Amino acid sequence: MRVLVVDDDFMVAKVHSGYVERIEGCTVVGVAHRGAEALELAGRLRPDLVLLDVYLPDLSGLEVLSRLRTGVADDPFVLVVTAADDPDTIAAALHGGALHYLVKPFDSAALAAQVHRASRTRRELGRVRDQSDIDRLFGTAAAPTSGGAGTPERMPKGLTTPTADLVVRALRAAAADGAEDLSASECAQATELSRVSARRYLEHFVATGVVAVRLRYGGTGRPERRYRWVG
Repeated sequence: MRVLVVDDDFMVAKVHSGYVERIEGCTVVGVAHRGAEALELAGRLRPDLVLLDVYLPDLSGLEVLSRLRTGVADDPFVLVVTAADDPDTIAAALHGGALHYLVKPFDSAALAAQVHRASRTRRELGRVRDQSDIDRLFGTAAAPTSGGAGTPERMPKGLTTPTADLVVRALRAAAADGAEDLSASECAQATELSRVSARRYLEHFVATGVVAVRLRYGGTGRPERRYRWVG
């Protein structure tokens, strides 16, 4: 995936570019800090994906989204990345054709999940044969969530389904490899989340009954909580 990063904050653009460069097969082909610059680069560089901020100094990111949809050859996927979390902005992004919407701040795993989704969608567009293929592309098929691991689609506030899928995959991989369970630290390492974030998802899954937890006692200190996928 060739990615164009658009954000008015130079440091945020640098962080997001770093996230993208860590994803296998992805390259940042350009960085823009203004809406007009984003449109010019999109037309010249033909990116596969645009990470688009809403708050830009000259044009709204939503206006940029609209112009990308009508004036740029190859019509790139657009992932809106913004601090705006009000319903009107979210609805405008959805109606404007954004692939997904991430509210800042987010971690690298959440972004990676959406970039992989864009890549899969691009590949699958060339393989559409029937209505079931179309349903899958539009996310209306009666199937598990993106990771295919049975992650609940509705997550509590502060948790996201793409990141939850990463945690589920780590737990299932541990079971497949014979390790059976993971600590929060091991899960964090496998998913590139912070230990605190990994534990929040693990404890959520414990509360919903799809993950079992046991205590492993060592020589000193608190017992270690070990998590095992049972869903």
